[in-house]
Amino acid sequence: MTRDYPRIVVPPPGPKARAIVERQERWASTSYPKEYPLAIARGERAMVEDVDGNRYLDFMAGIAVASTGYGHPKVIKAIQEAAGRFLHICGSDFYFESFAALCERLAQLAPGKSKKRVFLSNSGTEAVEGAIKLVRQSTGRPAIIAFSGAFHGRTYGGLSLTASKSIQRAGFAPFLPEVYHVPYGYRYRCDFCRGEPACTMRCVSSIEDGLFATRLDPQSVAAVFVEPIQGEGGYVVPPPGYLKALRELCDRYGILLVCDEVQCGVGRTGKMWACEHEGIEPDVLLTAKGLGSGMPIGAIIARESIMKWRPGAHGSTFGGNPVCCAAALATLEVVEHELLPNLPKTGARLLAGAERLQQKYASIGDVRGRGLMIGIEFVKDRATREPAPEIPHELVERAFRKGVLLLGAGKSTLRLAPPLVVDDYDVDAALRIIDECLHEMTD
Repeated sequence: MTRDYPRIVVPPPGPKARAIVERQERWASTSYPKEYPLAIARGERAMVEDVDGNRYLDFMAGIAVASTGYGHPKVIKAIQEAAGRFLHICGSDFYFESFAALCERLAQLAPGKSKKRVFLSNSGTEAVEGAIKLVRQSTGRPAIIAFSGAFHGRTYGGLSLTASKSIQRAGFAPFLPEVYHVPYGYRYRCDFCRGEPACTMRCVSSIEDGLFATRLDPQSVAAVFVEPIQGEGGYVVPPPGYLKALRELCDRYGILLVCDEVQCGVGRTGKMWACEHEGIEPDVLLTAKGLGSGMPIGAIIARESIMKWRPGAHGSTFGGNPVCCAAALATLEVVEHELLPNLPKTGARLLAGAERLQQKYASIGDVRGRGLMIGIEFVKDRATREPAPEIPHELVERAFRKGVLLLGAGKSTLRLAPPLVVDDYDVDAALRIIDECLHEMTD
Protein backbone atom coordinates (compact mmCIF):
# COMPACT_ATOMS: atom_id res chain seq x y z
CA MET A 1 0.00 0.00 0.00
CA THR A 2 1.39 3.41 -0.96
CA ARG A 3 0.15 6.83 0.09
CA ASP A 4 1.21 10.39 -0.55
CA TYR A 5 2.44 10.92 3.00
CA PRO A 6 4.86 11.34 4.64
CA ARG A 7 6.22 13.57 1.88
CA ILE A 8 8.70 16.39 2.32
CA VAL A 9 8.99 18.65 -0.75
CA VAL A 10 10.62 21.64 0.97
CA PRO A 11 12.92 21.30 4.01
CA PRO A 12 10.74 22.54 6.88
CA PRO A 13 10.11 25.23 7.72
CA GLY A 14 9.59 26.37 4.15
CA PRO A 15 9.28 30.03 3.16
CA LYS A 16 5.53 30.29 3.81
CA ALA A 17 5.89 28.59 7.19
CA ARG A 18 8.79 30.88 8.13
CA ALA A 19 6.66 33.93 7.34
CA ILE A 20 3.87 32.70 9.63
CA VAL A 21 6.33 31.83 12.40
CA GLU A 22 7.96 35.25 12.21
CA ARG A 23 4.60 37.03 12.21
CA GLN A 24 3.27 35.07 15.19
CA GLU A 25 6.48 35.47 17.18
CA ARG A 26 6.25 39.22 16.65
CA TRP A 27 2.77 39.49 18.18
CA ALA A 28 1.88 36.41 20.26
CA SER A 29 2.50 35.84 23.95
CA THR A 30 5.99 34.64 24.79
CA SER A 31 4.51 31.89 26.98
CA TYR A 32 3.70 29.51 24.11
CA PRO A 33 6.34 26.74 24.25
CA LYS A 34 6.29 25.81 20.51
CA GLU A 35 7.65 22.34 19.78
CA TYR A 36 8.78 22.82 16.16
CA PRO A 37 7.93 25.16 13.25
CA LEU A 38 4.91 23.34 11.83
CA ALA A 39 2.50 25.71 10.07
CA ILE A 40 -0.54 23.63 9.15
CA ALA A 41 -2.70 24.34 6.11
CA ARG A 42 -5.07 21.35 6.22
CA GLY A 43 -5.45 17.75 7.33
CA GLU A 44 -7.13 14.51 6.30
CA ARG A 45 -7.44 11.46 8.55
CA ALA A 46 -3.91 11.11 10.03
CA MET A 47 -2.22 13.34 7.43
CA VAL A 48 -1.29 16.96 8.07
CA GLU A 49 -0.20 19.23 5.22
CA ASP A 50 1.75 22.40 5.91
CA VAL A 51 1.55 25.70 4.04
CA ASP A 52 4.53 24.74 1.86
CA GLY A 53 3.00 21.46 0.66
CA ASN A 54 4.85 19.08 2.99
CA ARG A 55 2.71 16.18 4.15
CA TYR A 56 3.22 14.69 7.58
CA LEU A 57 2.00 11.59 9.38
CA ASP A 58 0.56 12.84 12.66
CA PHE A 59 1.44 10.75 15.69
CA MET A 60 0.58 13.30 18.35
CA ALA A 61 -2.96 14.36 17.30
CA GLY A 62 -2.61 17.94 18.49
CA ILE A 63 -1.78 16.59 21.96
CA ALA A 64 -4.27 13.70 21.85
CA VAL A 65 -7.13 15.92 20.65
CA ALA A 66 -7.80 14.93 17.02
CA SER A 67 -9.43 11.65 18.02
CA THR A 68 -11.32 11.11 14.76
CA GLY A 69 -8.47 12.51 12.71
CA TYR A 70 -8.71 15.51 10.42
CA GLY A 71 -11.89 16.19 8.48
CA HIS A 72 -13.96 13.16 9.46
CA PRO A 73 -17.08 13.60 7.30
CA LYS A 74 -19.57 12.79 10.08
CA VAL A 75 -17.96 15.23 12.49
CA ILE A 76 -17.63 17.98 9.87
CA LYS A 77 -21.26 17.55 8.79
CA ALA A 78 -22.47 17.80 12.39
CA ILE A 79 -20.43 20.96 12.95
CA GLN A 80 -21.65 22.60 9.73
CA GLU A 81 -25.29 21.81 10.39
CA ALA A 82 -25.11 23.10 13.95
CA ALA A 83 -23.30 26.28 12.89
CA GLY A 84 -25.99 26.89 10.29
CA ARG A 85 -28.72 26.86 12.95
CA PHE A 86 -27.25 29.04 15.74
CA LEU A 87 -23.83 29.61 17.33
CA HIS A 88 -24.74 30.47 20.91
CA ILE A 89 -27.53 30.87 23.44
CA CYS A 90 -25.80 29.98 26.79
CA GLY A 91 -26.53 26.47 27.99
CA SER A 92 -26.26 27.56 31.62
CA ASP A 93 -29.41 29.65 31.30
CA PHE A 94 -31.42 28.20 28.43
CA TYR A 95 -32.17 24.91 26.69
CA PHE A 96 -31.31 23.28 23.38
CA GLU A 97 -31.44 19.72 22.12
CA SER A 98 -27.74 18.94 21.60
CA PHE A 99 -26.86 20.09 25.13
CA ALA A 100 -29.43 17.74 26.62
CA ALA A 101 -28.39 14.94 24.24
CA LEU A 102 -24.69 15.22 25.11
CA CYS A 103 -25.33 15.24 28.85
CA GLU A 104 -27.48 12.13 28.43
CA ARG A 105 -24.91 10.42 26.18
CA LEU A 106 -21.98 11.03 28.51
CA ALA A 107 -23.96 9.97 31.58
CA GLN A 108 -24.88 6.70 29.89
CA LEU A 109 -21.34 6.06 28.62
CA ALA A 110 -19.72 6.65 31.99
CA PRO A 111 -18.43 3.56 33.82
CA GLY A 112 -20.51 2.01 36.59
CA LYS A 113 -24.18 1.42 37.21
CA SER A 114 -25.04 4.50 39.27
CA LYS A 115 -26.95 7.35 37.65
CA LYS A 116 -24.75 10.23 36.56
CA ARG A 117 -25.14 13.93 35.93
CA VAL A 118 -22.99 16.07 33.64
CA PHE A 119 -21.61 19.60 33.61
CA LEU A 120 -20.25 20.83 30.26
CA SER A 121 -17.16 23.04 30.09
CA ASN A 122 -14.90 24.52 27.41
CA SER A 123 -11.74 22.60 28.25
CA GLY A 124 -10.04 20.05 30.46
CA THR A 125 -8.68 22.58 32.91
CA GLU A 126 -12.17 24.07 33.32
CA ALA A 127 -13.50 20.59 34.08
CA VAL A 128 -10.81 20.21 36.74
CA GLU A 129 -11.67 23.60 38.25
CA GLY A 130 -15.33 22.68 38.43
CA ALA A 131 -14.53 19.29 39.93
CA ILE A 132 -12.45 20.88 42.69
CA LYS A 133 -15.43 23.04 43.60
CA LEU A 134 -17.80 20.10 43.35
CA VAL A 135 -15.89 17.71 45.61
CA ARG A 136 -15.32 20.35 48.26
CA GLN A 137 -18.93 21.47 48.18
CA SER A 138 -20.28 17.92 48.16
CA THR A 139 -18.15 16.58 51.02
CA GLY A 140 -17.67 19.72 53.09
CA ARG A 141 -13.98 18.80 53.25
CA PRO A 142 -11.06 21.02 52.11
CA ALA A 143 -8.10 18.78 51.28
CA ILE A 144 -7.24 17.22 47.91
CA ILE A 145 -4.63 14.59 47.11
CA ALA A 146 -2.86 14.64 43.75
CA PHE A 147 0.24 12.91 42.38
CA SER A 148 3.81 13.66 41.42
CA GLY A 149 4.01 13.88 37.65
CA ALA A 150 0.36 14.88 37.36
CA PHE A 151 -0.97 17.39 34.86
CA HIS A 152 -4.44 18.81 35.49
CA GLY A 153 -4.27 22.12 33.64
CA ARG A 154 -2.86 25.63 33.90
CA THR A 155 -5.61 27.62 35.62
CA TYR A 156 -5.06 28.09 39.35
CA GLY A 157 -6.93 25.12 40.72
CA GLY A 158 -5.67 22.77 38.03
CA LEU A 159 -2.17 24.17 38.34
CA SER A 160 -2.24 23.59 42.09
CA LEU A 161 -2.79 19.89 41.38
CA THR A 162 -0.24 19.81 38.55
CA ALA A 163 3.27 18.54 39.33
CA SER A 164 4.85 17.55 36.03
CA LYS A 165 7.21 20.44 35.12
CA SER A 166 8.42 23.23 37.39
CA ILE A 167 8.25 25.79 34.55
CA GLN A 168 4.47 25.43 34.61
CA ARG A 169 4.37 26.60 38.24
CA ALA A 170 7.33 28.97 38.42
CA GLY A 171 6.39 32.46 39.56
CA PHE A 172 2.70 31.73 40.11
CA ALA A 173 2.61 31.02 43.87
CA PRO A 174 0.75 30.98 46.17
CA PHE A 175 -1.33 28.07 44.98
CA LEU A 176 -4.58 26.56 46.21
CA PRO A 177 -4.18 25.52 49.87
CA GLU A 178 -4.73 22.01 51.20
CA VAL A 179 -3.33 20.19 48.15
CA TYR A 180 -1.05 17.25 48.93
CA HIS A 181 1.09 15.42 46.38
CA VAL A 182 2.09 11.77 46.74
CA PRO A 183 4.08 9.41 44.46
CA TYR A 184 2.26 7.95 41.45
CA GLY A 185 2.31 4.24 40.58
CA TYR A 186 5.35 4.62 38.31
CA ARG A 187 6.75 1.08 38.41
CA TYR A 188 9.84 1.84 36.32
CA ARG A 189 10.93 4.58 38.72
CA CYS A 190 9.16 3.58 41.93
CA ASP A 191 10.93 4.65 45.14
CA PHE A 192 9.24 1.80 47.01
CA CYS A 193 9.60 -1.32 44.88
CA ARG A 194 11.75 -0.61 41.85
CA GLY A 195 14.16 -3.38 42.84
CA GLU A 196 11.46 -5.84 43.86
CA PRO A 197 10.36 -8.71 41.60
CA ALA A 198 6.74 -7.53 41.76
CA CYS A 199 4.83 -4.40 42.69
CA THR A 200 4.19 -4.10 46.43
CA MET A 201 1.57 -1.33 46.03
CA ARG A 202 3.43 0.67 48.67
CA CYS A 203 2.74 3.80 46.63
CA VAL A 204 -0.87 3.44 47.78
CA SER A 205 -0.40 2.08 51.29
CA SER A 206 2.12 4.86 52.03
CA ILE A 207 -0.74 7.35 51.74
CA GLU A 208 -2.20 5.82 54.89
CA ASP A 209 1.08 4.90 56.61
CA GLY A 210 2.79 8.18 55.82
CA LEU A 211 0.55 11.08 54.82
CA PHE A 212 -2.50 10.17 56.92
CA ALA A 213 -0.41 9.09 59.92
CA THR A 214 1.75 12.19 60.12
CA ARG A 215 0.35 15.17 58.22
CA LEU A 216 -3.25 14.92 57.08
CA ASP A 217 -6.42 13.70 58.79
CA PRO A 218 -8.19 11.55 56.19
CA GLN A 219 -11.51 12.93 57.39
CA SER A 220 -10.38 16.26 55.96
CA VAL A 221 -9.81 14.88 52.45
CA ALA A 222 -12.46 15.67 49.87
CA ALA A 223 -11.00 13.77 46.93
CA VAL A 224 -8.11 12.03 45.25
CA PHE A 225 -7.49 13.33 41.70
CA VAL A 226 -5.75 10.73 39.54
CA GLU A 227 -4.99 10.19 35.86
CA PRO A 228 -5.64 6.49 35.12
CA ILE A 229 -2.64 6.81 32.79
CA GLN A 230 -0.44 9.83 33.40
CA GLY A 231 -0.13 12.03 30.34
CA GLU A 232 2.35 14.90 30.61
CA GLY A 233 4.13 12.99 33.37
CA GLY A 234 5.46 10.52 30.79
CA TYR A 235 2.63 8.31 29.55
CA VAL A 236 2.95 6.24 32.71
CA VAL A 237 0.75 3.14 33.05
CA PRO A 238 0.34 2.24 36.73
CA PRO A 239 0.65 -1.40 37.83
CA PRO A 240 -2.39 -3.70 37.69
CA GLY A 241 -4.64 -3.19 40.70
CA TYR A 242 -3.46 0.37 41.33
CA LEU A 243 -6.77 2.10 40.62
CA LYS A 244 -8.64 -0.58 42.55
CA ALA A 245 -6.36 0.03 45.53
CA LEU A 246 -7.04 3.77 45.31
CA ARG A 247 -10.78 3.09 45.06
CA GLU A 248 -10.63 0.94 48.21
CA LEU A 249 -8.56 3.56 50.05
CA CYS A 250 -11.09 6.26 49.18
CA ASP A 251 -14.01 4.08 50.26
CA ARG A 252 -12.45 3.42 53.67
CA TYR A 253 -12.41 7.12 54.50
CA GLY A 254 -15.37 8.52 52.56
CA ILE A 255 -13.06 10.22 50.06
CA LEU A 256 -14.21 10.83 46.48
CA LEU A 257 -12.17 9.38 43.60
CA VAL A 258 -11.83 11.70 40.61
CA CYS A 259 -10.44 10.18 37.40
CA ASP A 260 -8.98 12.83 35.12
CA GLU A 261 -9.37 11.28 31.66
CA VAL A 262 -8.80 14.49 29.74
CA GLN A 263 -5.93 12.89 27.80
CA CYS A 264 -6.52 9.15 28.22
CA GLY A 265 -10.30 9.04 27.69
CA VAL A 266 -12.65 8.85 24.68
CA GLY A 267 -11.25 5.58 23.33
CA ARG A 268 -7.56 6.46 23.43
CA THR A 269 -6.59 3.34 25.44
CA GLY A 270 -8.81 0.85 23.60
CA LYS A 271 -11.79 1.33 25.91
CA MET A 272 -14.02 4.37 26.04
CA TRP A 273 -12.54 5.26 29.44
CA ALA A 274 -9.11 4.21 30.70
CA CYS A 275 -10.41 3.42 34.19
CA GLU A 276 -12.51 0.64 32.64
CA HIS A 277 -9.34 -1.44 32.27
CA GLU A 278 -9.41 -1.76 36.08
CA GLY A 279 -13.15 -2.22 36.32
CA ILE A 280 -13.66 0.66 38.76
CA GLU A 281 -16.35 3.31 38.95
CA PRO A 282 -14.97 6.74 39.85
CA ASP A 283 -17.16 9.19 41.72
CA VAL A 284 -16.25 11.87 39.18
CA LEU A 285 -14.81 11.48 35.67
CA LEU A 286 -13.34 14.37 33.70
CA THR A 287 -13.07 14.46 29.92
CA ALA A 288 -12.08 16.94 27.19
CA LYS A 289 -9.37 16.90 24.46
CA GLY A 290 -10.56 14.11 22.12
CA LEU A 291 -14.21 14.61 23.10
CA GLY A 292 -14.83 17.20 20.37
CA SER A 293 -12.31 16.07 17.72
CA GLY A 294 -10.69 19.49 18.05
CA MET A 295 -13.67 21.61 19.03
CA PRO A 296 -13.29 23.07 22.55
CA ILE A 297 -15.45 21.09 24.95
CA GLY A 298 -15.00 19.25 28.24
CA ALA A 299 -17.21 17.67 30.85
CA ILE A 300 -17.55 16.74 34.49
CA ILE A 301 -19.42 13.43 34.81
CA ALA A 302 -20.38 12.69 38.40
CA ARG A 303 -22.60 10.38 40.39
CA GLU A 304 -26.01 11.97 40.88
CA SER A 305 -25.58 11.61 44.64
CA ILE A 306 -22.57 13.96 44.40
CA MET A 307 -23.66 16.47 41.76
CA LYS A 308 -26.40 18.09 43.84
CA TRP A 309 -25.15 21.66 43.99
CA ARG A 310 -27.80 24.38 43.86
CA PRO A 311 -28.67 26.33 40.70
CA GLY A 312 -26.12 29.12 40.34
CA ALA A 313 -23.39 27.34 42.29
CA HIS A 314 -21.49 26.75 39.05
CA GLY A 315 -22.00 27.79 35.45
CA SER A 316 -20.35 28.72 32.16
CA THR A 317 -21.20 31.21 29.43
CA PHE A 318 -19.67 29.17 26.61
CA GLY A 319 -19.51 25.67 28.12
CA GLY A 320 -21.66 23.30 26.08
CA ASN A 321 -21.64 25.54 23.01
CA PRO A 322 -24.11 24.10 20.45
CA VAL A 323 -21.50 23.60 17.71
CA CYS A 324 -19.16 21.89 20.17
CA CYS A 325 -21.97 19.70 21.49
CA ALA A 326 -22.72 18.58 17.93
CA ALA A 327 -19.04 17.78 17.38
CA ALA A 328 -18.88 15.79 20.61
CA LEU A 329 -21.99 13.77 19.83
CA ALA A 330 -20.63 12.90 16.39
CA THR A 331 -17.21 12.10 17.84
CA LEU A 332 -18.63 9.71 20.44
CA GLU A 333 -20.66 7.95 17.76
CA VAL A 334 -17.63 7.54 15.48
CA VAL A 335 -15.32 6.43 18.28
CA GLU A 336 -17.73 3.92 19.77
CA HIS A 337 -18.95 2.28 16.59
CA GLU A 338 -16.22 2.83 13.97
CA LEU A 339 -12.92 3.12 15.80
CA LEU A 340 -13.04 1.22 19.09
CA PRO A 341 -13.63 -2.23 17.51
CA ASN A 342 -10.24 -2.09 15.70
CA LEU A 343 -8.29 0.02 18.14
CA PRO A 344 -6.95 -2.74 20.44
CA LYS A 345 -5.46 -4.55 17.43
CA THR A 346 -3.87 -1.37 16.06
CA GLY A 347 -2.58 -0.48 19.50
CA ALA A 348 -1.07 -3.93 19.93
CA ARG A 349 0.75 -3.51 16.60
CA LEU A 350 2.14 -0.16 17.72
CA LEU A 351 3.20 -1.48 21.13
CA ALA A 352 4.88 -4.54 19.60
CA GLY A 353 6.77 -2.31 17.18
CA ALA A 354 7.94 -0.07 20.03
CA GLU A 355 9.10 -3.15 21.96
CA ARG A 356 11.13 -4.26 18.93
CA LEU A 357 12.82 -0.86 18.95
CA GLN A 358 13.62 -1.40 22.62
CA GLN A 359 15.37 -4.66 21.75
CA LYS A 360 17.37 -2.85 19.09
CA TYR A 361 18.39 0.31 20.94
CA ALA A 362 19.96 0.25 24.42
CA SER A 363 18.85 3.85 25.01
CA ILE A 364 15.22 2.70 25.34
CA GLY A 365 14.72 1.80 28.97
CA ASP A 366 10.98 1.20 29.08
CA VAL A 367 8.04 0.79 26.71
CA ARG A 368 4.51 1.00 28.10
CA GLY A 369 1.01 1.88 27.09
CA ARG A 370 -2.53 0.87 26.27
CA GLY A 371 -4.29 1.23 22.95
CA LEU A 372 -2.94 4.23 21.07
CA MET A 373 -1.35 5.81 24.14
CA ILE A 374 2.23 4.52 24.13
CA GLY A 375 5.28 5.85 25.96
CA ILE A 376 8.90 5.09 25.03
CA GLU A 377 11.26 6.16 27.83
CA PHE A 378 14.90 6.88 27.02
CA VAL A 379 17.80 6.44 29.45
CA LYS A 380 21.54 6.98 29.43
CA ASP A 381 22.08 3.60 31.04
CA ARG A 382 19.58 0.78 31.55
CA ALA A 383 21.14 -0.21 34.87
CA THR A 384 21.01 3.24 36.47
CA ARG A 385 17.92 4.35 34.51
CA GLU A 386 19.28 7.88 34.38
CA PRO A 387 16.92 9.87 32.13
CA ALA A 388 18.20 10.95 28.71
CA PRO A 389 16.00 13.94 27.79
CA GLU A 390 18.25 14.92 24.88
CA ILE A 391 17.29 11.76 22.95
CA PRO A 392 13.52 12.31 22.58
CA HIS A 393 14.18 16.01 21.98
CA GLU A 394 16.48 15.28 19.04
CA LEU A 395 14.26 12.42 17.86
CA VAL A 396 11.21 14.68 17.66
CA GLU A 397 13.17 17.24 15.61
CA ARG A 398 14.57 14.62 13.21
CA ALA A 399 11.18 12.95 12.74
CA PHE A 400 9.58 16.31 11.93
CA ARG A 401 12.09 16.87 9.12
CA LYS A 402 11.33 13.38 7.79
CA GLY A 403 7.55 13.91 7.91
CA VAL A 404 6.33 12.44 11.21
CA LEU A 405 4.84 14.60 13.98
CA LEU A 406 5.82 13.49 17.48
CA LEU A 407 5.94 14.96 20.98
CA GLY A 408 7.81 14.21 24.16
CA ALA A 409 6.29 13.72 27.61
CA GLY A 410 7.72 13.65 31.10
CA LYS A 411 11.46 13.97 31.59
CA SER A 412 12.69 11.68 28.80
CA THR A 413 9.72 9.92 27.19
CA LEU A 414 8.48 9.94 23.62
CA ARG A 415 4.69 9.84 23.45
CA LEU A 416 2.86 8.07 20.64
CA ALA A 417 -0.70 9.37 20.53
CA PRO A 418 -1.93 9.38 16.93
CA PRO A 419 -5.50 10.04 15.81
CA LEU A 420 -7.61 6.95 16.48
CA VAL A 421 -8.16 6.51 12.73
CA VAL A 422 -4.60 5.30 12.06
CA ASP A 423 -4.22 1.91 10.36
CA ASP A 424 -1.41 -0.59 9.81
CA TYR A 425 0.24 1.54 7.12
CA ASP A 426 0.38 4.54 9.46
CA VAL A 427 1.72 2.52 12.38
CA ASP A 428 4.41 0.85 10.28
CA ALA A 429 5.43 4.11 8.60
CA ALA A 430 5.80 5.92 11.94
CA LEU A 431 7.82 3.08 13.45
CA ARG A 432 10.06 2.91 10.38
CA ILE A 433 10.91 6.62 10.55
CA ILE A 434 11.48 6.50 14.31
CA ASP A 435 13.84 3.57 13.67
CA GLU A 436 15.63 5.58 10.96
CA CYS A 437 16.09 8.52 13.32
CA LEU A 438 17.41 6.40 16.18
CA HIS A 439 19.80 4.62 13.79
CA GLU A 440 21.17 7.95 12.60
CA MET A 441 21.52 9.15 16.17
CA THR A 442 23.51 6.09 17.24
CA ASP A 443 25.92 6.09 14.30
